[in-house]
Amino acid sequence: MISSDPVELVAQARDGSRTALARLLTFVESGGDQHLATAALAYRTDAPYVVGITGPPGAGKSTLTDQMINVVLERGSFGGADAFEQVSVLCVDPSSPFTGGAILGDRIRMQGHATNEHVFIRSMATRGHLGGLSLAVPDAVRVLGAANFRLVLVETVGVGQMEVEIASAADTTIVVVNPGWGDAMQANKAGLLEVADIFVINKADRPGVRETRRDLDQMLELGGAHDWRPPILETTATDAVGIGELWDAIVEHRRFLESGQLEERRRARMRVELDKVLSVMVRSRVGALARGDAYEGQVDALLAGATDPYRAASELLADA
Repeated sequence: MISSDPVELVAQARDGSRTALARLLTFVESGGDQHLATAALAYRTDAPYVVGITGPPGAGKSTLTDQMINVVLERGSFGGADAFEQVSVLCVDPSSPFTGGAILGDRIRMQGHATNEHVFIRSMATRGHLGGLSLAVPDAVRVLGAANFRLVLVETVGVGQMEVEIASAADTTIVVVNPGWGDAMQANKAGLLEVADIFVINKADRPGVRETRRDLDQMLELGGAHDWRPPILETTATDAVGIGELWDAIVEHRRFLESGQLEERRRARMRVELDKVLSVMVRSRVGALARGDAYEGQVDALLAGATDPYRAASELLADA
């Protein structure tokens, strides 16, 4: 029988137990004391390198990710240090309206890797979180790092403007678009131009590639000069065309970050993660304050004109 002790499960996951790793990720998704205990262990290990793959629905992100797995395992490193023999993928799916669980469409499309011992794929539900990334995803990434995965691919559901949240969770962010993906202004409105480290025009065997590249180039020009200019690559993921070049671009971006920006980017990520946890805890505290006799007493005082909402809230906080 598998243990329910996070300490034992982390040790087993490091030894290669996929069952233990799956249990730890379930703890992370479910919340509660076991989640907190798991996070306490995971955040004391080295963080893996995270590649985020995002873009509008139907851009072919899952097929692209599937093909990238093959290239990653073939190359086996970032071109020097940090060699790896395995890769993990987090697929952030839309939540089921009935169970709250992930629809698992990405895992269906990646079923060719299901029996590969060097690949671990996990679908995670957004659970209604509009950004496409549940609060559990950063913790899940750290759990994978604790299980000795040095590379994590995070593929997110396309949900429009809020999709940019992937940038706060990734070291390298890939934005995938298709030929004919609207004009440059629509691209800018989607918010994806600001977060991309690499652009991929997927399904490049279709008409409209040149126009899409032109639109992206124009928006990059309008964005001003930066130390890193996102390259624009063309792929046809269904035929594995351009995937090797995409990996080369990821390696090049990682080398760029090693000049000191990687630490800066991860510090910014820790700020975002801490802010999220603080927000959750504050909302939980507010929920607790908004119950009970003291709260109802303040509501009565408001109805009677004996106080105002600001004084009532201050008194509830003072008595907490």
